Amino acid sequence: MNKEKQKEVEKMRKIALLLVLLLANLVMVHAQGQPGGTEAITSALCGLYKFLQQTLPVFAAVLIIFAAVIFAAGQVMGAETRARANVWATAMLTGALIGFAVAIIVPWFLDMMWTGGQISSICS
Repeated sequence: MNKEKQKEVEKMRKIALLLVLLLANLVMVHAQGQPGGTEAITSALCGLYKFLQQTLPVFAAVLIIFAAVIFAAGQVMGAETRARANVWATAMLTGALIGFAVAIIVPWFLDMMWTGGQISSICS
């Protein structure tokens, strides 16, 4: 049973990667065929950069607050609800940590890979 789930998850990962690569390819082909296409890509990257720097940390902080509230509420409930609340709070904290990591790593990656270290001056 467990191996079946692993195979299914691996299959879904491959499909997701294929879709992401296909989408990236379509964006590049579309941008090359139109005048001003590179400006559209730069504009989209700037929008992503600003989102990652401004709103994603706020969402992650809100997740931490919700995790604390759920954990505290679970402590006054019965044993089964307490266990579920702990799982939910842990999942929220994990999501917040991933959000903070993405907010730190992806802007740096965008900066180095696509603009050669100039994204902060381009997006200002």
